[in-house]
Amino acid sequence: MNPCRASTPNKFRSLVKVTSLGAVTFSAICLYKGNEKFYESIFMPIVRLIPPETAHQLAVFGIKLALVRPSFQDPETLRTRFLGMTVSNPVGIAAGFDKHGEAVAGLQRIGFGFVEIGSVTPKPQPGNQRPRVFRLNEDKAIVNRYGFNSDGHDVVYERLKKMREENPNRVMLGVNLGRNKHSPDAYNDYIQGIKKFSCLADYLVINISSPNTPGLRAMQNKTTLQVLLSEVLKARSALPPEEQRPILVKFAPDLADEDVQEIVTVVMQKEFAVDGVIVSNTTIDRPASLKSINAGQIGGLSGAPLCQRSTQLIAKVYKWTEGKIPIIGVGGIFSGQDAYDKIQAGASVVQLYTAFIFHGPPVVTRVKQELDAILRKNGYKSVEEAVGKGYEKFL
Repeated sequence: MNPCRASTPNKFRSLVKVTSLGAVTFSAICLYKGNEKFYESIFMPIVRLIPPETAHQLAVFGIKLALVRPSFQDPETLRTRFLGMTVSNPVGIAAGFDKHGEAVAGLQRIGFGFVEIGSVTPKPQPGNQRPRVFRLNEDKAIVNRYGFNSDGHDVVYERLKKMREENPNRVMLGVNLGRNKHSPDAYNDYIQGIKKFSCLADYLVINISSPNTPGLRAMQNKTTLQVLLSEVLKARSALPPEEQRPILVKFAPDLADEDVQEIVTVVMQKEFAVDGVIVSNTTIDRPASLKSINAGQIGGLSGAPLCQRSTQLIAKVYKWTEGKIPIIGVGGIFSGQDAYDKIQAGASVVQLYTAFIFHGPPVVTRVKQELDAILRKNGYKSVEEAVGKGYEKFL
């Protein structure tokens, strides 16, 4: 037997091993460094072959393990003050991604200026039946009906406590509070959340606008909201001064103008005054422009179709509050221009979620870079200078 022929299969196997190892190494480096071209052309198309909820869980797991770490340094232009704290940039991750507080430190490493986790309910609950998350690829959107699936207060509290102890570089942390589906006392659910997380969070969110918990959005009506906020603020006042955190209310984009104005009137009154609002949650509306097969799924729609609508609502709230209440602007941010529009409309800071699902961690750096360039181009030295400066054009 010819020894050259005998060695050929071995050489081929060795070549395959070396090539495979090289490909894996290259991919790992691209993932860790947040290479946008790699994510867009290779990694994210593969991710979209995985069922949405499984992909979501894997993403949280990967970020928890710090498998991604972009090297972009936030410029001074993006540094801003919000709720009495300074953040290195105004781009945060919205509630709904890290529901259980598992990946806060990892999300900070990726480059988010602040992190909001939740919604967290007092008792653990599984949420709605699967499937409950649907991609609308053609529309750059997602429909979800998770239904406040939560590990519960106690588990999330211990997780956040450990995170705070192990990470001296304190990220601004918001805890989004929800109510249990079958709770006999919805007000008390939020009060429990205020008491539980005030020592760990930098701000707390009263979420009464998710479309996936029966009866929740009814809590946005004037009378119910007044009672809720009265009880919540009373609970905060009973805490030690060093644990009294800012409280924000998150409301839906589906409300009529007069209903939003009613909410604004309530939160502007001294006895019900909160420290900020989040505009907005997902929508149950389905624009006629939607093309995806999953557009008819029941649940909250997020992503690009919500962008213009939420920006317009931010401008209205900014006008009706005369710019006196800080606003977190969220809904369909995919670019620096989207973020800039929301800031011009009146948002002090912004949050994204769906873009992160579609484009992965590199979108955070890209949005920040684009926002920085737009601010400089328009003569702004800081984010704060641009807040609300163009709200009229969005009305």
